[in-house]
Amino acid sequence: MYVCSCFQVTEAQVQQHAGSGASTPRQIASACKAGTDCGSCVRRIQALLGRGGCPRRELAEEGRPVLGPVEALEDAA
Repeated sequence: MYVCSCFQVTEAQVQQHAGSGASTPRQIASACKAGTDCGSCVRRIQALLGRGGCPRRELAEEGRPVLGPVEALEDAA
């Protein structure tokens, strides 16, 4: 099943990247681009990683600018 339709990233691929050490949606995005286009899959990626947080809130808590889904992930990389 696709997690990210924009880049055809499957749930198994996200889990593989997580098994290789990716522990945040940003790290998954760096590994396979999932979450960097429309951003609709970021919450699903968080769920797969066992994280239920909000990426915008996480950026704000880090003192980083809160941008749209593409800019936020690209800025974090």
